[in-house]
Amino acid sequence: MKTLMLPGQSAAPEGPVDMSKMYVMHHAFRRDLQAFATAVPRTPLGDVVTWRALLRRWELFADFLHHHHQGEDTRLWPALIERADADELATLQAMEAEHDEIGPLLSGCASCLGKLAEATATADERAALSVRLVAARESLGRHLAHEETDAIRIIQRHFTQADWEAIDAHFTDGIAPRRLFALVPWALHQLPAAALQEVVRSARLPQRLVWRLTRGRFERLDARAFRHAS
Repeated sequence: MKTLMLPGQSAAPEGPVDMSKMYVMHHAFRRDLQAFATAVPRTPLGDVVTWRALLRRWELFADFLHHHHQGEDTRLWPALIERADADELATLQAMEAEHDEIGPLLSGCASCLGKLAEATATADERAALSVRLVAARESLGRHLAHEETDAIRIIQRHFTQADWEAIDAHFTDGIAPRRLFALVPWALHQLPAAALQEVVRSARLPQRLVWRLTRGRFERLDARAFRHAS
């Protein structure tokens, strides 16, 4: 597969490792936080059905981001630290610090969404959630740009494709089976057509089957959650 360059992506450092799955995940994280930041201030307080759909949709996003960052913190960064020079070590330490900054922002968003889904939140609390979502979007955006520009360059300098595949196998550890079936349509949602075609073409048969069987259900949930966003 040729190197992907997706909307919002900051860089795609060259090297021996195919980072396509990483870029697809980054695209999905950016897409979701932008969608939530757009939808929340436009969703009426009394539309509990939509707030509950937004909460379910948030849980997907948050689970996948949590496991992605957990895989980086427990497997990827430690493996790279063993090979890094002093400048690279500073970058990898910054990656972990940025994760620590993002986590509390996401927890605050989840708490507010829970209240809105229970119809116990006020207009002021919805406004506060909007502010938190923008802060989370900006914080995660800075982190992803830093990772794409600098950390992936370190991966390309020190890893082979085999090294990367050994690490990559751990990125879905701990995700429940039903979440794994949701991961494929979530990750591929709203990819540009050419990139989607290339990703699906290069995927293994089970992944292509999951995509075909689950994308309709995911798109219906997505449409319900973000019905006020357009």
